[in-house]
Amino acid sequence: MIKVVKTKKRFLLRFLAISFLTLRACVVYAHDVYGVIANFSMNTDSSKMSLVECMEYAVAHSSNMKISNADLSDAVVERRNAILSTFTPSISASIYGYYNWGRSVDPETNTYSNIKSFHNGYSISAGINLFDGFQAVNNISIAKTSVLMGINRQQQTEDEVCLATMEAWSNVMYYNQLSRILLDQVVVAETALAKTKKEEELGRKSYADVVQMEAELSDKKFQSLQATGKAEDALLTLKSVMLWPIDEPLLLDEEEPSRLLSQDIQLDLSGNDIVEYAVEHNPQVAIAEGYIKIAKKNLSIARWSLAPSIILSGGWSTSYFTYPGRSGYSPAPFREQFKNNRGEYLQLSISIPIYNRLQSQSSIKKRKHSLEKAVAERDQKMMELAAEVKRAVQDRNNSLSSMNLAVKRAQVQQEAFRLNVKKFEQGMISSLEYQTAINNNLQAQADKLQAQLLFMIKDKVLKYYMGQSYLSQK
Repeated sequence: MIKVVKTKKRFLLRFLAISFLTLRACVVYAHDVYGVIANFSMNTDSSKMSLVECMEYAVAHSSNMKISNADLSDAVVERRNAILSTFTPSISASIYGYYNWGRSVDPETNTYSNIKSFHNGYSISAGINLFDGFQAVNNISIAKTSVLMGINRQQQTEDEVCLATMEAWSNVMYYNQLSRILLDQVVVAETALAKTKKEEELGRKSYADVVQMEAELSDKKFQSLQATGKAEDALLTLKSVMLWPIDEPLLLDEEEPSRLLSQDIQLDLSGNDIVEYAVEHNPQVAIAEGYIKIAKKNLSIARWSLAPSIILSGGWSTSYFTYPGRSGYSPAPFREQFKNNRGEYLQLSISIPIYNRLQSQSSIKKRKHSLEKAVAERDQKMMELAAEVKRAVQDRNNSLSSMNLAVKRAQVQQEAFRLNVKKFEQGMISSLEYQTAINNNLQAQADKLQAQLLFMIKDKVLKYYMGQSYLSQK
């Protein structure tokens, strides 16, 4: 009895030990799995996304990018089909079997009979175009051009997504900074109101001064509330552009604009070299050139449709037959019939177009018009791009000058505001003059922030035309 109890205890301890180890392994596994999932979480409290990371996320989740990728994949498949149809034959095989009742031809005697029969046949055939007016070669060229156009469309879509993300991101930065500036102004207005009330009690200020300070405080609180609302709206817009989940927090690096503006800035840039480079390498022009190449190949196909086509084909077949239910009939074995009934053929055919209701001539005229249209659209696109680049150069240079002036103006207004604060505390200026100083400083700081963000966008756009993609700009 004692041995049985000890055995049960040992079994119970082993069971508990195994259960504990299993539970511990499950906990470790769950920790590892959820740890990996956590690494792929969209954002955490300690991680803040930079502008490049925002653009990368937008590109990775953009619906337009998915459509461009699908179009590019279709173009790759079409190129493969064009190559295979040119250099490989088409091969097909068939098997059939049927019963026949009533009048039919006897395969053994080639005479009609009314006996039920069974037929079974096997065949394989192949054919290839030896000459089709270079249509296959032109189709390969068209397919290759379509692939290159797909790549350029993909790049163009990526650039558009990045630019939209950058503009939405700059709006978030602007309104966040403006909201903080206005909150500081609220604190200043509250301090000024408290001081004015004390001076009113001492007889140094009038009740009108107190009312003026209260109005100033209310005005600053209203502006702060508006800026906060616009900041929230700008963040929603950025989430929408990025396809970021609306309910998920999106933390941004608020110090990035200062770091970007602290880098070395080139002075005024000339537009001629940039225009020349953009016209040669921009995806829009490359796509337009692709349409011209395709139009030329389609015109060549239409012209060569008047030429004859040559097709080489061949095949092999065999059959087996029997008369089931026929008394005294013994069919030849399947293997023997399969061997004796086989046959091969080789065929070379030439098709010469003679008259097709002038469809070929009409097709040639249409293809010529398509080519003229493609050339005109290419020229128009190049002119628009050249004007766009020129405008980008001017906007960048003007925004640089505006930013420098805005920075100096903000510095001067900040110093003037500091001096006016002291004057107001000493009673040397009125409440109206003090309010004017506050508003001038606020406007100067807001203009500086707006000018800096505007220059940053214009500078990045110009660098894009100079050959640097948005994602490669740091």
